[in-house]
Amino acid sequence: MSGAEKVVCVTGASGYVASWLVKFLLQRGYTVKATVRDPRCFDSIVDGCHGVFHTASPVILSATDPQAEVIDPAIKGTLNVLKSCAKVPFIKRVVITSSVASVLYNGKPLTPDVVVDETWFSDSRFCKENKLWYMASKTLAEEAAWRFAEDNMINLVVLNPGFVIGPLLQPALNSTSEIILALTKGECATPGFRFVDVRDVAYAHIEAFEIPSATGRYCLVQRHVQFPEILKTLNELYPTLGLKEKYEDHEKPLERVFQISQEKSKSLGLGFIPWEVSLRETIESFKEKGFLSI
Repeated sequence: MSGAEKVVCVTGASGYVASWLVKFLLQRGYTVKATVRDPRCFDSIVDGCHGVFHTASPVILSATDPQAEVIDPAIKGTLNVLKSCAKVPFIKRVVITSSVASVLYNGKPLTPDVVVDETWFSDSRFCKENKLWYMASKTLAEEAAWRFAEDNMINLVVLNPGFVIGPLLQPALNSTSEIILALTKGECATPGFRFVDVRDVAYAHIEAFEIPSATGRYCLVQRHVQFPEILKTLNELYPTLGLKEKYEDHEKPLERVFQISQEKSKSLGLGFIPWEVSLRETIESFKEKGFLSI
């Protein structure tokens, strides 16, 4: 690529995934135009860019007015970016960060023999009926993106990562980090997590932009890990957390769970960092930044 072709835009650039994405892009010699908060109009930011990475979307898991606080900002933010992209003829591709939240939640039974892949879509009606507002927001924003891209001839690729962990570059904790901190106390509101490392997600964004044949959606999950297994691993890595008793309370044979296919994501050259490594490096990052003392 020429220098002019290596000018890209990253929205929400101070975020968890985006900060790693910006770091990797700069290492590869890209010029990065970054937004920190969503402006009303992205025209001046995407002008002159050959690629756009839209990572900004609110991760709000509870809200008093879900439509106004979670769903509308996700859809409007995505469409605002795409409307600006539609005005720039030399944008080669737009890469959007969605989530497995827009893949898994459709009421289909997730039995142990099921392998979920990119052909699965969440059902926004099912999400709303079950008050899964974040899942509804990601589903509706992704649906709106595909519709707009098709109508306006935009080359769009969507990434659907699981629960993102790994070291933080930004100075403050984000919502997923708060959940990992709760895990270090043995607290958990969900039976398991579909872990993926933040560096793998950032790398996948660049590959999804650079590889000419990249198309459609890509599920990014290293492994579905159940709560007792996480407790056991944390106890082995950090015995001083005092999780032994809590782990033993949960100690029973792990149930088999559904899988998320890695077949398509591996076409981006992903090797996937093992979740145990990601978890340890997340905790070490918390310690370095003073969020956790053990």
